[in-house]
Parts: sequence; structure tokens; C-alpha cells
Amino acid sequence: MGLLEIKAAFARARAENRPALMPFWTLGYPDIEQSVKIIKAIADAGGDMIELGVPFSDPLADGVVVQKASQIALANGITVRKGMEIAARVRAAGVTVPMFAMGYLNPLIAYGERRYVEDWRKAGVDGLIVPDLPPEESGELGAICAANEMALVQFAAPTSTAARLEVATKAASGFVYVVQVTGVTGARDTLAEGLREYVERVKAKANGKPVVVGFGVSTAAHVREIGTFADGAIVASALLRASFDAADPVRVVSDYVRRLRASVETGR
Repeated sequence: MGLLEIKAAFARARAENRPALMPFWTLGYPDIEQSVKIIKAIADAGGDMIELGVPFSDPLADGVVVQKASQIALANGITVRKGMEIAARVRAAGVTVPMFAMGYLNPLIAYGERRYVEDWRKAGVDGLIVPDLPPEESGELGAICAANEMALVQFAAPTSTAARLEVATKAASGFVYVVQVTGVTGARDTLAEGLREYVERVKAKANGKPVVVGFGVSTAAHVREIGTFADGAIVASALLRASFDAADPVRVVSDYVRRLRASVETGR
């Protein structure tokens, strides 16, 4: 697992002439047992990689849907440590696709940078995503991740200058996460205007590192379109929202991911 497996996952998708499908799920939502089953179902349904949301009380980049799932998980008593235990159970259940822990800086610092990286690695996670960590200040964490053969993903935003893109793409490992809109996460009906050109600008700085689009990606058509100019797509809020009030959230999520995967494979 780790950086090599992330690279291999992107290569497999590229060889199949499609974007890597990267669903998101909140650890501990709707409860611990169903969370384990849902994450495994995402992998079984065709998720190439999975972003695992670490619940936090003040998620600066998250919209109302992800916030709702996080609040429910927090009410369930989910902590960083318990999130790691869920990830380890997912691995024990046979999931082999790369997984990324998406968590905010405050819990990371409280836990301890080195211990945070090493314990996620022991839990079977391949990389970290820290939305509120500026790339200029990520050197120490990046070095710890590299020593553990883990990725530290960096962000590019529509407001990023050429100089900032240079810093972010240079610091990134695993992939560069392109935020397609200014604002927080949340399913949207259409992709951002000028997204292709924006991604091409990021790719020009990325020196071959995979470039993945997230924030507002919600439909098979979105993922297919993104696949014509980017290496992967992250689907988060739309997937969580589909599970809200579902009698069988495992089945609902599995069917959603399976439809997305089938669509990118068939082109329709």
C-alpha cells in the first residue's frame, strides 16, 4: 500500500481510458458498523480509491451535507482514534484500494503530527488530505508522510495564482486536488465554467502528478466530462445525500457507485 499503490490505481484507470473514481465517505456515519460495510461496498462497487472523512466540529471546507454526516458521526462518539479503527476494520474486511484520510489541522496537531501519520499508516491508509494546511507550511508533515511512503495531497483553487500553484503542486504527493469552485463542498447541477482550462493550467505545473477534481461533482455525466481532461473525480456530498433517510444505506451507496463506474466505463 502507499504511494506505489496510489500510482498504480491511477495507471489502471488511465489504461482503461477513464478517470479514477474516488468516492468520499464519513467515518462513523451513519454508525460504526454501517460505516465499515458502506466503505467496503464502495470498493466492491468499483471505487478506485476512497476518501475517508475524519469528523470534526469546525469543518471549514465542508458544506451542509458533509457537515450533517460529521455531526452524526461525532454524536456517535467518533474520534480520530476510532476513525483509524474503522479504517483498520475495512482493511481487515478485504478492501485493498487506496484510502485517504481527510481531516483538519486542529485534531492532527492535538494528536501529534508523527503519531497521526504513523497510526493512519498502521490502520491501512495510504495518504492524508488536510484542507486547512497551507502548502507553504506542509514541509514537516510532508517529510513524515514521505518517510512512511504515504501521500500528502495539496489543493489548487480557482483563486490560486501561478506562483501559488507552483508551491502547491511541488509540495503535493499522491495527487493534486483541484477545487472546482470557490466555497465549500456540495453537490451542484453543473460543472464550473472554464474548468477544463483551469485543470490544464494546474497540470502544466504538476510535473506529471495526477490531477483530480472535487467539490460539486455529483453525476455520472460530471465524472465522464472530468475524465476527458483530469485523472480522477471525487464524489462526496451527492453520495452522502443519497443515503440520508435510506432504509438500506449500504445498498443505496453501492448502487450509486456502481452506476458511476458503469457510466465511465461505457461512456453513457
